[in-house]
Amino acid sequence: MNKLDDNVKSLLNNSKVWHIATMDDMPNVVPVLFKTIDENDNLVLFDVFMNKTEKNIKKNSKIALTVYDMETLKGYQLKGSAQCSTEQALLDGGNSVTKNFGLETKGAVIVKVNQIIVTSPGPDNGKIL
Repeated sequence: MNKLDDNVKSLLNNSKVWHIATMDDMPNVVPVLFKTIDENDNLVLFDVFMNKTEKNIKKNSKIALTVYDMETLKGYQLKGSAQCSTEQALLDGGNSVTKNFGLETKGAVIVKVNQIIVTSPGPDNGKIL
């Protein structure tokens, strides 16, 4: 997928929390507060406490993420492949946010989205964008 739909991007940008799921022998789901969308529409998750998530991604790069707005009931599930990075520019970007919480960014997870599914209630629920 090249570009994120404007509605998806808006919801991602305005959501305080994204929930990401990875898989090893058992599923693992964690909330992510420190995140952004890069210039290529990849999702960038700043790693502060992602020990199990990082281990899972190294074994299985498939990842799912969900974002939802409780007021509008608009939601999406995004699926793709992830890779871990400790590139200095990503660490600097993450630390510009995490330092305000007294935390340090250890790395980043870059997610290339390849499928988006509508999770909003209504006739489009389950539709693949």
